[in-house]
Amino acid sequence: MAPSGAAAVAARRTTPWWTWLLPAFSVAFFIFFIGPPFLGRPFGPYPLMKVADVLDLFTPLVLIPLYWLLFTRVVNRAPGLKENLAFMVLAAFWVLGQGMHLAANSIGHLLEGQAGTPVSNLTSFYDEVLSHYLWHFGIIGLSGLIIFRGWRYPSAGGNSINAAAIAGGIIYGFTYFLLIVEGATTPMGVTFAVLALLFIVIWGRKGLRRQPLLFFFFIAYLLAALFFAGWGIYWGGLPEFSKVGFL
Repeated sequence: MAPSGAAAVAARRTTPWWTWLLPAFSVAFFIFFIGPPFLGRPFGPYPLMKVADVLDLFTPLVLIPLYWLLFTRVVNRAPGLKENLAFMVLAAFWVLGQGMHLAANSIGHLLEGQAGTPVSNLTSFYDEVLSHYLWHFGIIGLSGLIIFRGWRYPSAGGNSINAAAIAGGIIYGFTYFLLIVEGATTPMGVTFAVLALLFIVIWGRKGLRRQPLLFFFFIAYLLAALFFAGWGIYWGGLPEFSKVGFL
């Protein structure tokens, strides 16, 4: 027998945000980070740009608000001044690195055949080194801040262990692995994944059922750590996918 209208409304009201927010965030994270390498054709209205560049213009406009929802809506306490300032600084690193990467990568496509020239070297440094570390530091920092809030405060409601949280964690963890390896930021990215996993296992394991953010990132970084280990063992290191013929 179908539930009455009042019962259905009550059920919807008790559904916690993270039931849809975690997988939605993970899917968006996957699309905006994994999509651009496969969209290299020229953008019709302005062929100097790639379709990937157009998609990337929307990356911070979609993902930063999703980070904010994770930061403010999954736990049962509003962030304080220090937490808000930390979020803004880390988001600034994220956007600074992403914007630098977008511009330098797009310009770099026009410098093929000019390897070794000062302009090519500088563009490559912005594209492949500085932007990656700034951007990935923002990604790591925001997830660390969200993990901290998830550990310190319990969920706003519901059981964190469900299919949505597991699916979201798997998608995010796999994307994180791809991002860190291809971005050549493994010293920072792998270290953080291991430390985050240890933190959750040592200090947060008893409250995982009431802390969906911890459970989500536990699944994500466990999967990422396993992929890092497997990739490292297979290749005897952590080479970029493009360096071993995958891209």
